[in-house]
Order: sequence, then structure tokens, then C-alpha cells
Amino acid sequence: MASDLTDPIPLPEPIFVNSSDEVRLAVYDFGGDGPDILFAHATGFCAGVFTPIISQLDVGRVAALDFRGHGRSSAPATSMDWHGTATDVHTAIETLGLNNPFAVGHSMGGAALILAEESRPGTFRGMWLFEPIIFPEAIRSTSGDNPLVSGALRRRTTFDDADSAFANFSSKPPFNALDAQALRAYVRDGFATNDDGSVTLRCRPEVESATYEFGPRHDAFENLDAVKIPVTILRGAEAPMSPSQLAPVIVEHLPNATLEDHPELGHFGPLENPESMARSIKLAVTASQ
Repeated sequence: MASDLTDPIPLPEPIFVNSSDEVRLAVYDFGGDGPDILFAHATGFCAGVFTPIISQLDVGRVAALDFRGHGRSSAPATSMDWHGTATDVHTAIETLGLNNPFAVGHSMGGAALILAEESRPGTFRGMWLFEPIIFPEAIRSTSGDNPLVSGALRRRTTFDDADSAFANFSSKPPFNALDAQALRAYVRDGFATNDDGSVTLRCRPEVESATYEFGPRHDAFENLDAVKIPVTILRGAEAPMSPSQLAPVIVEHLPNATLEDHPELGHFGPLENPESMARSIKLAVTASQ
């Protein structure tokens, strides 16, 4: 993990708006000049984890959201169906008045952005997606139990204080691979501080588990040909049964996509090396103008 222990830049005050399924959605406007850029986070995380990247961007007006059940957004009344995350994306765009934004997504966030573009083609000018979770139908129909579903239910939810949470996560995989600023941002924005100083995870284990459960169920892969805009798909080190193996297949089925390999990173790549990822995003944003 990186040695920089300085605090990440703060999140702007959230703007709350109603999304579908009785969700109270939190969206954030970081400001800036240039084309609009929207960040979409992975399962279990929140908008704040992108602040180490956002602090290094000077190529546009940046916005982000906490998906339903994550960060400061409420959980839906029905289910964690990922089509709801696409509605969250459109709600964020409309609330903040974003104009044909460039999309940056990680894991679930990448899939949500693709689903949003498929439902309303032309929403985005381009995309930068790190290992989006988009399964071909053949894999969806043959996949067995997902260990992430049961693993999320065992997640520890409360720590004595933020420093204890940071120390816990920084000592064990996979969080020990995160850049120190990204991990501090996760603890700062992914946990609520209680009156006694203890901190509690905002994304409840049952919500994270349900999010993983619905991950293989959406149909984004079948409609990839509707995504005509330029898309950069990034992946970390290739590993068996990992999202990195999906990346080349996704690129093959998108009309205008390129694959960018980062074998030095894992699935949490955007949170492992924010400096490198910021450079890659800058290039993609500039190319889309």
C-alpha cells in the first residue's frame, strides 16, 4: 500500500434526490471546468473512494453518486436488481444537469453505466470502465454459488473508531492493496460515525450480499451492440474466474472499444494506484472531446 497518509480531499455536501424503488439517492458535484465527468463506484464502496483520483483531474467538471444501498443513499424497497443502478445513474445526471458526460466506472459501477447507456443511447460521450461486471449469458446460466454473496454477510460492521477500522483493513487482503488515501476515504465516507465515536458501515452486509447476488442476473451483455460510443475497458492481472477474464470478451462485443491492460493491479485497480488511473482517465476524456 502507498505510504502517503495525508487525508484525501473531502466530498462535497450530498444532494439528495428520489430515484426509483423509494431510494433516496446521494449525488455529489465536485465542480471544475470542461466536459462533465460522472464517477460510478463498485459494490460495497461509495463515491468518496474516488477522491484520490478526482484530486488529480483537471480536465472537466466532476460528479459522482452513491448507488442505492451504498454510502449515504438508502436501500430500495424491493431488490438490488442492477437495472435500478442504471436508474440511479440517470437520476444523478438529471439532478446535476450533466451534459452528455464522460463516464468513469469500476466493477458494478461500470455495468451500471453500460446499462444506463443501453437504455438511453447517447447518454454519454465516452466511457472508461475498470473490469465492469458484465457476464455473457452462457456464463450466467452455468455459474454456481457466488462466494461473495455469503462472504458479504460475514463482514464486520462496527469498529471502535475510524483509526481502528483503517488499521483493520490495511492489515489484510484485499483492502491492504488499496492506496492509503483511497482506504482512508473508504473509512471516512463508507462508515457513519456514532455518538460514542465508533463507526458503522453504511452499506449493510445484507445489502452488499444482495448486490452480489444480482450481479450475474442483468442482461447488459446481450445489448452491448447498442453502445456506439468510444469505450476504454481496463483490466488488472488475469486470474481464473475473475472479472479480468471478462474484459476481452466485452471489448469484442462493443462496437467501439479498446482494451487497456494493467497486470500490476488487481480488481480494485482504481483504488490501488489513483495516480496511474487518473492519467489514464485524462487521456480517455481528452480523446472523447
